Amino acid sequence: MAIDKNSINEIGCIHTCQGLEFDYVGVIIVDDMKYVDGHIVTDYTKRASTDNSLKRIKKIANEQGEEVAQKIAENIIKNTYRTLMTRGMKGCYV
Repeated sequence: MAIDKNSINEIGCIHTCQGLEFDYVGVIIVDDMKYVDGHIVTDYTKRASTDNSLKRIKKIANEQGEEVAQKIAENIIKNTYRTLMTRGMKGCYV
């Protein structure tokens, strides 16, 4: 649990930290977001299969096109990391 004394030894996710503030947070950026040639690049296909925030993105890609799906996914991915990185009141380790 995020508010336990021993939570320093735990890894959570966006769902366990929303609405909470910590002195410090650590954020692990994985393959769904990279910095390439001076730009942030997202790839929703690299998102964890257990993540439900992009559950219907393949359907959107099929119905509305890959470009639309990529833009929606990019916003979700960036907002997820922004939320995680802003939970630390004194600092954030990336």
